[in-house]
Amino acid sequence: MIDKIMLQMFHIRQVFPGVIALDDVDFDLQRGEVHILLGENGAGKSTLIKILSGAYQKTSGLIKLEGVEIDIKNPRHAQTLGISTIYQEFNLVPHLNVYENIFLGREPVSIPGVTNRGEMIRKAEEILDDLGVAIDVHAPVRTLGVAQKQMVEVAKALSMDAKILIMDEPTSTLTDREIQDLFSMIRRLKKKGVSIIFISHRLEEAYDIGDRVTVLRDGRHIGTCDMDQIQKTDLIKMMVNRELKEQYPRIRMQAGEEILRVENVNKKGILKDITFSLHRGEILGITGLMGAGRTELARILFGVDQFDNGQFVFKGKMITIQSPRKAINLGIGFLTEDRKSQGLILKQSLQENICLPSIERFSRWGMMDVQKENLITERYIKELKIKTTGSRQKVKYLSGGNQQKVVMGKWLATQADIFIFDEPTRGIDVGSKVEIYQWMNRLTKNGSGLIMMSSEMPEILGMSDRILVMRHGHIAGEFLPDESAQETILQCALGVKNE
Repeated sequence: MIDKIMLQMFHIRQVFPGVIALDDVDFDLQRGEVHILLGENGAGKSTLIKILSGAYQKTSGLIKLEGVEIDIKNPRHAQTLGISTIYQEFNLVPHLNVYENIFLGREPVSIPGVTNRGEMIRKAEEILDDLGVAIDVHAPVRTLGVAQKQMVEVAKALSMDAKILIMDEPTSTLTDREIQDLFSMIRRLKKKGVSIIFISHRLEEAYDIGDRVTVLRDGRHIGTCDMDQIQKTDLIKMMVNRELKEQYPRIRMQAGEEILRVENVNKKGILKDITFSLHRGEILGITGLMGAGRTELARILFGVDQFDNGQFVFKGKMITIQSPRKAINLGIGFLTEDRKSQGLILKQSLQENICLPSIERFSRWGMMDVQKENLITERYIKELKIKTTGSRQKVKYLSGGNQQKVVMGKWLATQADIFIFDEPTRGIDVGSKVEIYQWMNRLTKNGSGLIMMSSEMPEILGMSDRILVMRHGHIAGEFLPDESAQETILQCALGVKNE
């Protein structure tokens, strides 16, 4: 058994000012296994892997690698020990090509001071071929897709003789096909004896690729077990300390008056004859495959992008939406798919982020009403249950689920009539998902209309009152969730007729 154990962590404790991030956590990793690490946002997963990657120095505890006690001093030291981490934000240089990125900072030399490019190219091709990946090593990284960049990161780790590969939400932006390609590569790595720590919020993936699972909650180790020995409902209960009887707690009600009508909206090469209506108290789900045009439609509705022709009728009046500011003034809020680069200003505080879209409400004669800002911020920190040290904490230090709640809070503060949610629960844990769904219920109960773009079929079926399916920039079908199976909607998205 000792020979099988690659890594052991005993009684790990990590304390930050005012916060105990990890409290007496044990974790072990076997040779050639995929060990799933689960937990709600803020449970301690990121802290644990940052200790392993050398980004944090543990407060106390013991770590053994192949039976030998180690003290990981920094990220470079972790790499020399054979521990590599692939984060959601890739650590690649866009203007350099693939082989240069794989060996960046470790370039082989033929004679002192002269880089051996031929050797770099040969080794890069060898590693990628071994992974079963077809990527041109001469291609600049900026020309690659997300999945290909991820493969380059893996190749870079293997070029450093990685024994342990830590993958943080590696599938969050991949298509189903790309996910399967990634899993095929992971299975190849397992056969070579590489151990993988895999962080994901998608339980289906855990059962697909995982050998064992460890659950953290509130910085504590809740349990470790074999994937084939635990039910999904039990895992969820371990993560949130309560039974989620309904993962999609939609409270459906009678739709009210029409609040928005979109008529024949076109944008060359992107959208074609988009027509639909939205009513008060309704969640209109819009789904489709990647590239179907969902996000492009959301950006046009919010005035980020312009369109060629068509019209909007808002509360019975013809309108033009020429900019996001105009959309906000009309009463439209937009929760973007990419919260970090488009939904938040990470270097600013919770208060600055929450109050930004409503800044005109908090100013008078050019002066900010700080007391009003404080009251609004504290209200949404409390109501959304945002885990934070205070309203002045910078958003970049929050977990993903809490960042999404800040995005939610900033649009709730605008008191909008229409909310556009683009992938509202991507990359957040099941507990935070349910809290966001409950807020969606509150919004529709209060008379708002919601447009929810989502690629997660259970979410679309569970939370929508009506479902539009987009394909190649047009609406290919409309369904009611009670009469629609996942297969039917997928067939529509693919353009496959049900015989």
